[in-house]
Amino acid sequence: MKKIFSTALLLLIVAIAATAQSPKYVFYFIGDGMGPSHVWGAELLLKELDSKRRLSFTEFPTTAFVTTFSASNGVTDSAASGTALATGNKTNNGWLGMTPDGQPCYSVAKWAKDAGYAVGVSTTVPINHATPGAFYAHQNSRNNYNEIAEEMRTSGYDFFAGGDPIYDENRRAELYKTYEKSGYTIARGYRDFCNKSKDAARIMLYQKDIATQLPYAIDQNDNDLNLAQITEAGIEFLSRKSNKGFFFMIEGGKIDYASHSNDAATVMHEVEDFDAAIRVALEFYNNHPDETLIIVTADHETGGLVLGYRSNYTLSIKRLEAQKCSEEKLGNILDEMYGNKKLNSCNELMALLEQMMGIKADEKQREEISRLYSKVVDGDKEQSRKYMHRIANYASEIVSQESAISWASGNHSAAFVPLFAIGAGAERFNGVIDNTDIPKRINSIAEYK
Repeated sequence: MKKIFSTALLLLIVAIAATAQSPKYVFYFIGDGMGPSHVWGAELLLKELDSKRRLSFTEFPTTAFVTTFSASNGVTDSAASGTALATGNKTNNGWLGMTPDGQPCYSVAKWAKDAGYAVGVSTTVPINHATPGAFYAHQNSRNNYNEIAEEMRTSGYDFFAGGDPIYDENRRAELYKTYEKSGYTIARGYRDFCNKSKDAARIMLYQKDIATQLPYAIDQNDNDLNLAQITEAGIEFLSRKSNKGFFFMIEGGKIDYASHSNDAATVMHEVEDFDAAIRVALEFYNNHPDETLIIVTADHETGGLVLGYRSNYTLSIKRLEAQKCSEEKLGNILDEMYGNKKLNSCNELMALLEQMMGIKADEKQREEISRLYSKVVDGDKEQSRKYMHRIANYASEIVSQESAISWASGNHSAAFVPLFAIGAGAERFNGVIDNTDIPKRINSIAEYK
């Protein structure tokens, strides 16, 4: 009887293994700086506006917590965490695609490319920044931007998209010529991509005008390239490049930027924008459910974000909706208006802060804004810019306080980050795992090497 049972169990295991399918299409979403409070805060804000709304990825069937420490510290930077997420190796903070002993290590994107899959790497920040760079570059400093940009060309990947590379301004035109000589078509904006993509062997998609980052979601207009469009473009292009399928990394890089600034409203808009890109991938998944794996995670948490403020037990996250632009854009607006003599008194400044940020300053807040405004010196552009941006930062701080949101710092923390997965092999990502486990499991599931 035991022998019959054992034989039946073996046959069942063999049958399951035979029917299990490696994913043909892998989406790897990385929300830079996105901790659990970033996710839950964005979802709470959606629910405040419409009780039925949710982020798409929080409904994925598989979830995990991910540890993010680097080889050199409990708190990682984006280069070390990007290397871990890309290659499965821990490295020192600041290092990119290299082990602590100086040896190059290769990414799951390269494994996919070597196995005959099409490969895309995209972001909302410079395409040679730390996280995207970890998927193709090998440098002992994340600040070797020129060298990282050169490694894009030699990677052979099919699709790059995001902010223009940080590069020596005097040699930028030369850089793009080398890309074109290596077979890359440069597309400026989504419409230009649609016009050029069918005839392109490989393609790089950037904003219409040269810019090292996409605008914050809260600041975007209809003419701006956004992450959802990048995802659509990547799917369309990569689907035609290999019968085997594709590997596609998509980074929401400015969640981190806004968190470094402690700009809560802008953070929540960035998470929603990230989710809009994931919804594009999810639509693709719904058409290819047995062949697609979608993973959503983060490289680290930024800001020590807490949904609560001191002894106040009432979260007022809906307050964030009154903010109409990012802190960064507000600072630029204030500086420009002052320079053009369109902001001539503290009362005019207070009126503008109410309009743009929803602030109705109390006496203490008015005193601080007045103090900062008094530091601005006519004719000193550097001084005026400095203090106008400090006023914008203080305005953002008021918005956080009024929303009952707290920040521990303007830097990274060692907190767990979340992971969400759906599709072929998603069940392999659960429990508490390390960031180095993720690319290894993707490789195991997709059988790249």
